[in-house]
Amino acid sequence: MAVYTHLSADKMESLIAAYDVGNLRSAKGIAEGVSNSNWLIETDSGRFILTMYERRIELDDLPYFLGLLDHLSERGCPVPRTIHDRDGAAFRLMDGKAVALIEFLPGISVTTPSEAQARNVGQELAGIHTASADYAPTRANDLRPGDWADLFARCSDSALEAIDPALPGMIARNLPAIQANWPQNLPLATIHADLFPDNVLILGDEVCGLIDFYFACTDFAAYDLAVTHAAWSFSDDGREYRAEIGNALVQGYVQSRPLSAQEVAALPLLARGAALRFMATRAFDWIDTPDTALVKRKDPMDFARRLQFYTDHGDDVFRAGQQG
Repeated sequence: MAVYTHLSADKMESLIAAYDVGNLRSAKGIAEGVSNSNWLIETDSGRFILTMYERRIELDDLPYFLGLLDHLSERGCPVPRTIHDRDGAAFRLMDGKAVALIEFLPGISVTTPSEAQARNVGQELAGIHTASADYAPTRANDLRPGDWADLFARCSDSALEAIDPALPGMIARNLPAIQANWPQNLPLATIHADLFPDNVLILGDEVCGLIDFYFACTDFAAYDLAVTHAAWSFSDDGREYRAEIGNALVQGYVQSRPLSAQEVAALPLLARGAALRFMATRAFDWIDTPDTALVKRKDPMDFARRLQFYTDHGDDVFRAGQQG
């Protein structure tokens, strides 16, 4: 989440009036993230999240994303429902950009998760894979290995070296092998694809909300587990692996959705791919994000370190998770 576009008070008030949520009391920009503009909205009837879609999201994809929220919410998953406007529309256009109002869920995003929290996150991740099995719409993942290569190609070596001198070499050593060996026939699911701690709301050990589904797509369920493992099991800078968190996450997942032998075998490579995927988007965003945006750039080297860890220890890591 971030704020790229600034809306005047009059425009914000007019927009909120299109929904049956009462009068606008306040609107506060949210700085986290890199893709969309977001505000915390307070009205007479409660709190909501307003999102303006800025980057990487096609208008034609919005019915898929917003319909998925409603589908999962109806099936008891801790997912915010979409607030439809007075005409029944899930999103509106403002100044040529799509906006949507989403239910606000309680909870906080933890920075240092406990084993119990990680286990419950794994269970809820498996839960959305299961609950979305009858969600008819599909969407291709537009951030697969070939897309990572395209993003890196749009970053010059000099720009990558300016982030870190080691970055171009790490890409060159890892990208071709991961592309060549990427699995083809693992079980598919509707996946979140971006389930970082800041996209999970927790109170105590309970997961109260899974949010920000704007990378959701149809892809390997085990890849979603690998993405979540990479996001949760390390210190922010990727220098420290927390084995108890990684193991608990995998254990929670398999308690709700057992993995096939093929998925287990693929997890080390999928985790390396997950690390490379976030290296690609973070490197591109680091170079491409305007200085005027209310957003903090994220260092791709945080995931370069994860990539190296999975390269060196991936087999042992996921074997330990399965044995727990």
